[in-house]
Amino acid sequence: MSNDTMTQPTTPPSEPHPSLRQLDALVGTWQVAGPEVSGQVSFRWLDGGFFLAQDVDMVQGGATIKGLEIIGHDEESDALASHYFDDAGNHLTYTWELEGDRLTIWFGPAGSAGVFRGTFAEDRNSLSGAWTWPGGGYESTMTRVADGPA
Repeated sequence: MSNDTMTQPTTPPSEPHPSLRQLDALVGTWQVAGPEVSGQVSFRWLDGGFFLAQDVDMVQGGATIKGLEIIGHDEESDALASHYFDDAGNHLTYTWELEGDRLTIWFGPAGSAGVFRGTFAEDRNSLSGAWTWPGGGYESTMTRVADGPA
């Protein structure tokens, strides 16, 4: 590839985008349970606070899933976006939104048909909701089992 077809890197921001702080509610370790899913996920801030990492260790529909998701602010879409990588070779993208006690995660761009909608309990130590997509979905509840560093 020639240099004239490559895009130049942008200057990184000097501090994390303020919208990221709304994800503080997720930091810690969570037990995930539902009719079709069980396991554990944990969220932690990467040094600098520009990205939130999620470590996934679950069983869904009988299949073991281990993966890593990195969530950050996407300047182009002005949204919280993530990239998820797992031990089966999947690379998936999501768009995140947390308004008050309601968490919405779209598979791909905001407004897509694949979406998680959940609500935090008042103490923010549990999150109940469901993933839905055309022809399927599943319910789950995450319960905080350990706090993590903010």
